[in-house]
Amino acid sequence: MTVEVSYSPLADADIDVSAFLLTASGKVRGDQDMCFYGQKSVNGGAVQQTEASAGRAVFSLDPSRLDSVIEKVALTATIYENKASFGSVSRLALSITGGIEADIPTSGMKETALILGEFYLRQGAWKFRCVAQGFAGGLEPLAKNFGVEVAAPQDPPAPAPVPAPAPKSTVSLSKITLDKTRASISLEKSSAGFGEIRVNLNWNRRNDSKGGGFFSMKKSNAIDLDVGCLFEMQDGLKGAVQALGNSFGSLNTEPFIKLMGDDRTGSISDGEWLHINGAHWSKIRRILVYAFIYEGAPNWKETDGVVTIHAPGQPPIEVRLNEEGGRQGMCAIALLENDNGAVKVTRRVDFHNGHSNMDKAYGWGMRWAAGSK
Repeated sequence: MTVEVSYSPLADADIDVSAFLLTASGKVRGDQDMCFYGQKSVNGGAVQQTEASAGRAVFSLDPSRLDSVIEKVALTATIYENKASFGSVSRLALSITGGIEADIPTSGMKETALILGEFYLRQGAWKFRCVAQGFAGGLEPLAKNFGVEVAAPQDPPAPAPVPAPAPKSTVSLSKITLDKTRASISLEKSSAGFGEIRVNLNWNRRNDSKGGGFFSMKKSNAIDLDVGCLFEMQDGLKGAVQALGNSFGSLNTEPFIKLMGDDRTGSISDGEWLHINGAHWSKIRRILVYAFIYEGAPNWKETDGVVTIHAPGQPPIEVRLNEEGGRQGMCAIALLENDNGAVKVTRRVDFHNGHSNMDKAYGWGMRWAAGSK
């Protein structure tokens, strides 16, 4: 079945919708039972977050595939970093396959996290009920209510630290958003290295008559938004990884970067992915991640484009394409630089009239010719 959560978006705060898989005790078994922006498929795909955009989130749920110990699936909504309360959200509603609909009244609410509703197993049959239970402290108390061990912020080191017991398994619930006020962050290399760094591009396909959420636009009007990157190796090798020209790259040989597919219309719920082999990060000098509109009229703000960088052991790093791009069809999104072995990620979000102009702006110095895919 399909579950859609729709809401009026807030200007200065994100709303994150999640699903918790619960046992008879009302608790999760562990981190693996939370379906959210950092873990979009759980329990072998029985619960998946298939779409997410400003104003809309969609989940698929197949109760027949749930582990036998799971007796409840709770849907929740939280306002990121408690920047507002749900009293500021004028519309919040649930729609479920089979004609089930529920409007959740939000007027006067002071809470920043809500249990919207829950699917529950009763006498061998799955049923649904609207809950609308609020939590004033946001995602942390809500998650703890379900038995999720939340990673707390680190305190400054004490002069004489007392050895702590072995830490419990925790899930990092905080994403890092790079914007004009916080434009860069460095990822330090752990003893295990960086592992595989994954860069995701997702965007919004709009229907001209409704201006709806993700993937609602007719195919004939769809924007083909492509992700790619320029790379420069420590040995001086330079190039591009992108679908245009079939330059998909390689993970095991230079440039140790690979485009995992080409989503022509945004119909793939995961969007497009670039993978970087972090085991060879020492051989890479810098990577410029970009997006370009291969087909469709440039209108960057309406794409609701977002690039998310996932690195093992790190919270997701998000860069939104929320600037006006005029009629320029290319956007330089983020620059990844080898900074004494660390990965320094810097938000760019500047626009260019083609590959050559962007190349010149960042001093890559390559020759460009027209291509196709």
